[in-house]
Amino acid sequence: MGVTKTDLFTEKQNELAKIAKVFAHPARIAILEYLIQSDTCINGDLVQELGLAQATISQHLRELKEIGLIKGSIEGVSVCYCIDPIRWAEVQHLFHDLFGGFPKISGCC
Repeated sequence: MGVTKTDLFTEKQNELAKIAKVFAHPARIAILEYLIQSDTCINGDLVQELGLAQATISQHLRELKEIGLIKGSIEGVSVCYCIDPIRWAEVQHLFHDLFGGFPKISGCC
């Protein structure tokens, strides 16, 4: 596969692709679902909940933090993670714009 030429695409297209890539792993989806249900959690809770190694979960958390979907705060020796509601709304809007652009009735195919 060739070199990706992100400069050929709009900033919005590149951002949506980056977000979609992060959503493309089931462990990250499970982490997001867990955070949505519990509103906050401590990293150790995720290890017990998902059954993955701490290092694996930390990597997935890093990916989610890099696009801003989650934020964390240090509480003693642990980090407490939660959904960033502002960024979550932005991401919802991006996907809504993409999916909402398709007409409900199409004469194609």
